Amino acid sequence: MWRLGRVAASSLRRSRRFSTAIPGPCIIHKRGADILHDPWFNKDTGFPYTERDRLGLRGLLPPRVISFEQQYDRFMESYRSLEKNTKGAADSVVSLAKWRILNRLHDRNETLYYRVLIDNIKDFAPIIYTPTVGLVCQNYSGLFRRPRGMYFSAKDKGEMMSMIYNWPAQQVDMIVLTDGSRILGLGDLGVQGIGIPIGKLDMYVAAAGFNPQRVLPVMLDVGTNNQKLLEDPLYLGLRQPRLEGEEYLSIVDEFMEAAFTRWPKAIVQFEDFQMKWAFETLQRYRKKFCMFNDDVQGTAGVALAGLLGTVRAQGRPLSDFAKQKIVVVGAGSAGLGVLKMAVQAVARMSGKSEVAATKNFFLIDKDGLITKERKNIDPAAAPFAKDLNDTEGLREGASLTEIVKKIKPHVLLGLSGVGGIFHEEVLKAMRESDSTKPAIFAMSNPTMNAECTAADAFKHAGENIVFASGSPFANVDLENGKVGHVNQANNMYLFPGIGLGTLLSGAHFITDGMLQAAAERLASYMKDEEVQNGILFPSIDSIRNITAEVGAAVLRAAVAEDLAEGHGDVGARELKHMSEKDTVEYVTRNMWFPVYSPLVHEK
Repeated sequence: MWRLGRVAASSLRRSRRFSTAIPGPCIIHKRGADILHDPWFNKDTGFPYTERDRLGLRGLLPPRVISFEQQYDRFMESYRSLEKNTKGAADSVVSLAKWRILNRLHDRNETLYYRVLIDNIKDFAPIIYTPTVGLVCQNYSGLFRRPRGMYFSAKDKGEMMSMIYNWPAQQVDMIVLTDGSRILGLGDLGVQGIGIPIGKLDMYVAAAGFNPQRVLPVMLDVGTNNQKLLEDPLYLGLRQPRLEGEEYLSIVDEFMEAAFTRWPKAIVQFEDFQMKWAFETLQRYRKKFCMFNDDVQGTAGVALAGLLGTVRAQGRPLSDFAKQKIVVVGAGSAGLGVLKMAVQAVARMSGKSEVAATKNFFLIDKDGLITKERKNIDPAAAPFAKDLNDTEGLREGASLTEIVKKIKPHVLLGLSGVGGIFHEEVLKAMRESDSTKPAIFAMSNPTMNAECTAADAFKHAGENIVFASGSPFANVDLENGKVGHVNQANNMYLFPGIGLGTLLSGAHFITDGMLQAAAERLASYMKDEEVQNGILFPSIDSIRNITAEVGAAVLRAAVAEDLAEGHGDVGARELKHMSEKDTVEYVTRNMWFPVYSPLVHEK
């Protein structure tokens, strides 16, 4: 049940086939009701009689044995019944009802849960991940039934090195860590932000085949500045203002030291930290621990893949990316992360310095265009501030509408967290773009924070655009039977592969080169005819195949940079001699896949 699965490539396709092959046994140290109460090992009514006898389960279950396939069908029937019964209800009500039924299965039987999730990933990802996870975090204290993951708070200072050993798994490969300070576009949700690491790790399991016994969601509770939560009698976190400065960093330092002391080969993904701490912690730890920040680097990689795909959609060579005029709306961790990676790509393609490569990028925050004339400019945004000589007559603080009309950008990219900021006038101005196929990326999450809807983009900017969003939107029906394709430019296309490729490479650090390799592989994944029709990203149904390709690209980059030390029985030497095809097959073989394994009790 909980082995590091080795599954053929055919099993990565969305499938309802159930293998008859008997997997290897799993050694457990529990008996009787303790097994039934442990979702890692529970098979519900699927325990065969021989197993019931040797594990002390006789009489604790109804007598009939129900097969894995029957259990699967029974759950899906319940889910479809729920859909039918909630038809016409408010979207939030329906989404939370779907999340609850999936969460109950997750709490009871993880093997069945992950099989259901993998086989129905397109339907269920929006429930366990974006956008429903934001709604779950907002209501977490009221929804709480069973703890999942670990909670380290400011009250635990000095105790984390011992606390980390309270986690029952002997080995952890992936940790997703948040401090709850900037949950999606919803702001400071304190301890309720734990829903984000839980959802992210579900995607690591479903998309990358991480063994769910070897992943760990973590909340660092350093308080909250959300007064509404502090006054909420149901709030489960610390009732104190957020720690700041060295007090804050000392908590994060202590956790990182504890985690890597126990699991030195683990990978930590930082998630939804407010901008100042996102950049501070990334610079503080990236050369000391194997870690990355998904908001800064994962978002940047997906955006870069989309930007490169836009050049392909115009029928131009990728080297022309250096000539694209790009307006980035939002100077938070995501926007600045995108800018940094895009500028690095332009510098690499053009041979220019990174300073020179910023020429065609325009950064906007809540106060308008950021130029060198601005006082008290954020240090993280300073490298991208425009010289007034390079703004074609635009002033400091120029509005988005002014900029689009004057610059006529090839790409309008939103990571502002401000819903509707790409209003009708801005979108209509994009009709005058210097590009034959301009791109509009409304990437903020959740859905209500998207800079514009897909329907408005195609209505006002014209039918000949490329559109991408962070949250899911339906394709748009255009005139003459044409379809306006919606690309979900979501980090789920990259972070699972970054994690898996890094794990299997045995690298101790995640470099810019590894991240760029991931983005470029995603950008080249689609066929030319698909890209020219405005389809930049593949269907999520293919997520395991995509992850295998991205993971292999990350692994090869680690090998090229002499960072790969190998994983398990495969050493650095073997990795160096793998062909590109061999690498993809190696990554695929190491994806865990949910099946019931025979359980054997050992004292």
